This record gives sequence, structure tokens and C-alpha cells, in this order.
Amino acid sequence: MNIYFDNAATTPLRKEVISTMSEVMENSFGNPSSTHAFGRTAKTHVETARKEIAKQLNAAPNEIIFTSGGTESDNMILYCAVKDLGVKRIISSPIEHHAILHTIEALAQLFGTEIVYVKIDSNGVIDLDDLDSLLKSESKTLVSLMHINNEIGNILDLVKVGNLCHENSALFHTDAVQGIGHFTFNMETLPIDFLSAAAHKFHGPKGVGFSFVRKNSGLQPFIHGGTQERGLRAGTESVHNIVGMSKALELAYENLDAEREKVLEIKTYFIDQISTLFPEVQFNGRCNDPSQSTYTLVNVALPIPKDKALMLDFHLDLNGIACSKGSACQSGSQSGSHVLNCVRAERIEDWPSLRFSFSILNSKKEVDHLIQVLKNF
Repeated sequence: MNIYFDNAATTPLRKEVISTMSEVMENSFGNPSSTHAFGRTAKTHVETARKEIAKQLNAAPNEIIFTSGGTESDNMILYCAVKDLGVKRIISSPIEHHAILHTIEALAQLFGTEIVYVKIDSNGVIDLDDLDSLLKSESKTLVSLMHINNEIGNILDLVKVGNLCHENSALFHTDAVQGIGHFTFNMETLPIDFLSAAAHKFHGPKGVGFSFVRKNSGLQPFIHGGTQERGLRAGTESVHNIVGMSKALELAYENLDAEREKVLEIKTYFIDQISTLFPEVQFNGRCNDPSQSTYTLVNVALPIPKDKALMLDFHLDLNGIACSKGSACQSGSQSGSHVLNCVRAERIEDWPSLRFSFSILNSKKEVDHLIQVLKNF
């Protein structure tokens, strides 16, 4: 039995998405910038997808900028905020994705941007009082905090944070890569200036995503060379990927309530079973609280001796089970997860922590198999 419990890293494509993309690749190969019929057909696909994505988020079509994914979207927004909008100060947290952390470090070196990190508690929860205090500054400030933490699953209250930012004349960007397609967003009312998303987190293709850039933001081109994407991102659009992303997002929201219920049942069942097998198990962050975390993810520290734990990944993989020690982007890192280093209690720092993330393609039967494999370890 092969079991895929690493959906926070990437999700399998829906069959409908594959079919839609295949049709576009076969029949609509024109360059969207060409003025002949082939080009116009491709351009129509791109703009229809933009309208459909905007509709799902209650945004304006010209607020959706297509990119290669979440990392580029994060880079685009942070760089342009400093370069074009006069941002002198960025407030973030120590448990953001490296697409944020490494970018703001680079901005500090390149432009002298002041970087400030808001306090978090032992569960990785953002201290909103500290954020409010940090926002009391005369420097032009951008706050960048992720909606769903990709390792421990904590949910950020976007309304509270956005209102705090705007009350203090600060801009607010959220990396919503783990949230888009799994939670609803009303961009007309949410106090968010910028947002990043990636298709492959909601059963769409890899290599494509989008930035939400609120109209009249003042951002200037991030990639030069052409007039694509309202002039902000030059380069020939990946038509089949964009159409696939639109289809995946449409299906995600069309089936959201039923699929969320199913995935939450699997997560709840997993928590019950792993707690029975390991009564001392520790849940990193707030991932065992469905009201405070995403329904798609659990991150557990298992009471397994350090010498034996070294073989745990191999044992799971040998038994056909895919999960993660942290974000896929930092696999191979010898320093461990920067997120877990911030939230894991010292007494369990030698315990192996694993992230299990679920989708509609998983089942309780697969959880049973995982538990049996762990019993035999």
C-alpha cells in the first residue's frame, strides 16, 4: 500500500484539471501576446481564468497577477513594496516560510530595510499586542504574516491583523499558499493589501500561482521585458498552467464544504489513533485544535528514542508512507526546522517530529495502516 500524507508539500492534480490542461495544450498553443487568431484564443483563456479566479475571491480581475508560484509572489510583493512604495520597515515572524524570511534578509542587505520580528508564544501564536506595539512607528511599514503556517498549521486571524495594520497606516501582505482553496476569502472586505498563492496546494499544477495586488497599489514592474500581467511581470504566460489553476480553484470551492468535512474527519481520526498509540505524543503548535488550525495538517512529536528515531523516516518510506519532517522546501537541511526550533519544548527536542497532511484522496484505512506500521517500528 502506497500512502501519500504530504499534501502540504504538494497535492495530486484532479483528473478534471489534467483533462482541461491537456485540451488547452493540444488546441490552444498560441502566444497570448500574438494578434492573430491563435494568439487571441490563448489570450482569451488567460483572461477568462483571471476573471474566474477573481470571482472565487471576490476580487477585481486586474488585482490578480499570474506568477510561477508562491515563492515568486512573495518575492515580488516584498521587493516591490520596498522599491516602489517607500517601505522602510518590515514586520514579520520567525516562523514564516523561507520565501519570506530569506527575502526580507536580502532586502535588509540590499536596501537597508529594517526587519522586525513579532513575538510568538510557545505554540507559535502571533502576539497581537506586541504587533500593535511594533506598529507604533513613523517609518513606512509592511507587515508580512502567513495565513496558515505550513509546518504546524496555525491559523492567523487575517481580519484582526489587517485592521491593526490599517489603523496604524501599515500595509499588510499574507502568504496564503496553504489557505487558498481550503478557506474562503472575500478580498472586497478583507483588510489585506497583498496576498500570495500557489496552484499546486489545491490540486492544481506546479509552477504557477498568483499575487493579489489591490488596485492602485503603486507597484511597478518586477520582471521587465514585456507588457504581460498589467506590465508587472513580463514573460509569455503559461496558458495551460493558468487554466489548470483556475479549474482547480473552481473545483476546490465548488466542493469545499463536503471535502473539508471529509478531511477533518481523517485528521480527527488520526489524532485519536496516534494519541492512543503514543499517550505521551506532543502536538506541535495548535494543530490538534480544529478551531485554531487548518483541517489539513497535523505535526506530531513522537516519544521515540533518538537513536531509533534516525531510522523512522526510512521505515515509513519502506512501508510506502510519505510524510514530512518539515516543509518540502528545506528537505536536506541539516539544521532542522526553524519553525519547530521556535515552538518545540526543550524536553522533547530529541523526539522526532513529523508532519502528516491530508487531502480528499486519503482515508481512515490509510491512517490504520500508518498506525500499524508505527506499532511495528
